[in-house]
Amino acid sequence: MFGYRPDGRRIGSIDPIVRITPYLMPMRCDAQVFLQHKLDYEKMARYIAAQSTKGEKITFMQIIVAAFVRAVSQHPEINRFIMNKQYYSRKNCTVSFTMLKDPQNNDSPETSVKIRFDPTDTIYDVRDRMASAVAANRGEDTSNFVDKLAKGVLAVPGLPTLVVGLVRLLDRYGLCPGALLDELPFHTSMFITNNASIGLHHVNHHIYNFGSTSLFFGMGSVERSLALDEEGKPRMKRWLPIGITADERVCSGAHYAGFFATMIEHLNNPALLEVPPEKVYYDPKVEYHEPKVAKAAQGQSVSA
Repeated sequence: MFGYRPDGRRIGSIDPIVRITPYLMPMRCDAQVFLQHKLDYEKMARYIAAQSTKGEKITFMQIIVAAFVRAVSQHPEINRFIMNKQYYSRKNCTVSFTMLKDPQNNDSPETSVKIRFDPTDTIYDVRDRMASAVAANRGEDTSNFVDKLAKGVLAVPGLPTLVVGLVRLLDRYGLCPGALLDELPFHTSMFITNNASIGLHHVNHHIYNFGSTSLFFGMGSVERSLALDEEGKPRMKRWLPIGITADERVCSGAHYAGFFATMIEHLNNPALLEVPPEKVYYDPKVEYHEPKVAKAAQGQSVSA
């Protein structure tokens, strides 16, 4: 309330043309912009193979998330969200995704995971954080906070409508408890879905009006097409397609362009992610950090 939220700090110094857009497009579904991008699968595959020879297990999804975290560290404008028509700078960098509790069983229950990252994270830090979160949520008998909350609310007829409505109201005015916002996967910097892991095409997924997600990435199955090599000769090339849905109100098109340029640079050369960024940029009065995690869960990973 009054510009203070557990998960963000209100920003006033924004270009008037950008700042007026939430009044013209009050909901995220009004402001969805759809982008398509094809990553160079072969460059990423060669990097993953080279890391494997060093005993480091890296996945495609981990590279994408690491590139996202690195791009946020250079373009903090992307890590903003809009609530009640006001702009907020997020006090963390988080990524959410849905995973099967048993990846070998397509009928296995799903759960949602949200992971906090530090802007200085390297590809190895991102890998360790994701592996740790996945390991903690594996097993059909494992339930995290969101699983328990959904199960409890659905046990009483009419309660889901009441609870969701109450959370929406509290969230709108910045009164939702920080402990709850920390757990809800819809209050996140970016949501990503890995359709490739279940053999589906990439999608342009909607971004939820519930919560504060401003970006949604949808990975798809590998595609093959003709492309010219360095000598100008045609050859078959493999691509990893990604559907991106963005809230256009969050920042200007120039900021988005800079963000995606940084991300693509690191996706084309993942070795850049092995070291921390030379400098991290933050919005005014919004600086956040996250302690590193142990490598105990390194063997577990999110497949892509």
